[in-house]
Amino acid sequence: MKSWIVKYRKPLVGLLVLALAAGGIAWWLTPKKIPPEERYATAAVERGPITQTVSANGTLNPVTLVSVGSQVSGIVKKLYADFNDRVQAGQVLLELDPTLLRAQLEQSEANVASATAALQLANANEARMRDLYAKEYVTRQDLDTAVQALDSAKAALELAQAQAVRDRTNLGYTIIRSPVSGVVVSRVVDVGQTVAASFQTPTLFTIAKDLSRMQIDSSYAEADVGNIKVGQEASFTVDAFPNRKFKGVVRQVRLNPTTVQNVVTYDVVVSVDNPELILMPGMTAYVNITVAQRKDALLVPNAALRFRPAEAAKQPGAEGRPERAKEKSEGAPMGTVYVLENGKPKAVRIPLGITDNRMTEVLGGDLKAGDKLIVMDKSPPATGQRGGPRFF
Repeated sequence: MKSWIVKYRKPLVGLLVLALAAGGIAWWLTPKKIPPEERYATAAVERGPITQTVSANGTLNPVTLVSVGSQVSGIVKKLYADFNDRVQAGQVLLELDPTLLRAQLEQSEANVASATAALQLANANEARMRDLYAKEYVTRQDLDTAVQALDSAKAALELAQAQAVRDRTNLGYTIIRSPVSGVVVSRVVDVGQTVAASFQTPTLFTIAKDLSRMQIDSSYAEADVGNIKVGQEASFTVDAFPNRKFKGVVRQVRLNPTTVQNVVTYDVVVSVDNPELILMPGMTAYVNITVAQRKDALLVPNAALRFRPAEAAKQPGAEGRPERAKEKSEGAPMGTVYVLENGKPKAVRIPLGITDNRMTEVLGGDLKAGDKLIVMDKSPPATGQRGGPRFF
């Protein structure tokens, strides 16, 4: 007997080890029943204020931005203003070389003098012909010719005078003055540069009329623009001051749409006060416009509205179900949340109001503050295992 045990001891030990290993694996793979209180993570229904906003990026711009150009061509002779200079209306900003235009004016003035002398001669000839015609020394045709010459001389004088006025005005345009009081935000010319105004007016300076009052031009999607109204409050941040929040007010929702790759947006103008002059033109603003507010609302977490039990997900057509159902209750969109009842999730339909993307207002139903809603299944039964390594 002893010899038999010694002979088969190693195979018996191996079988025992295999049996224990198989039992352990079977225990490991067997689904364990977890109490509902431990399986589901919950969050409480709350009561408090909620604010719904719509967000977009925009650009800070002066309310009034004036481009100062030149109506005549010439070489820049002197500059009297530079970047960031404060200027007054009528102040000289730039002077073009007037030599050529002054010569043209002198030529026009000489033409005026010549036309004046020609008119005097035509007047004398017309008077002489009229006297001779009265004495029948010249024909009617000779008198008509003298009258026509007098009229031509008058027209030539008027033309010369008009050309002189034009050249005098152009000479005045060599002095570029500021049309408004403000701050120079851009200068695009230097001394010695040639300004060509042959086909279009070139921009020489850009002047912001008042940097203490600015505006944000922001682009909002058509899905959001319907909730935006003139007078709504807005807040925004800029990269230059990431920890500071600025305030503004919606001033205008422009009707002209912009379409880029089939995406339609609308320009929403937000008025901004800038008393410290720290906001600069061209800064990118991250704007939030308040479209709705509630001071005391019943609120459910958005995570509860997104939760679906694993059993419901297995039902045909349940996958990809939207957070809010299509049906309405007195005009309000409906949502579904789940509460624990007898250890199982129970669906509760509720009408929904505004949302701040974290909490959503409840407009009715049987929920009350303090009720626990399921927000996550920590151990969904669909996994079929407790966790740990997968053997494959």
